Amino acid sequence: MPFSSVADPVDLARAEAALNSAWAKVEPEIAEEQREAARTRLAYIVASYVLVASDEDELAARALERFRSKTD
Repeated sequence: MPFSSVADPVDLARAEAALNSAWAKVEPEIAEEQREAARTRLAYIVASYVLVASDEDELAARALERFRSKTD
């Protein structure tokens, strides 16, 4: 439940939009058998940045940077 801590409906919508945007960029790079786990990991990363990003583009960019850094 990555977005269970997001109470504000606007923040939830931004998080979902950012997740979809970021996922569209990384999905082709992920082996099919690893996609479910990778998308879940990305969702948790998005959720961790939702309150600090100014908009969904920044949120997606921050999440992608962290996802690709593999330092979780």
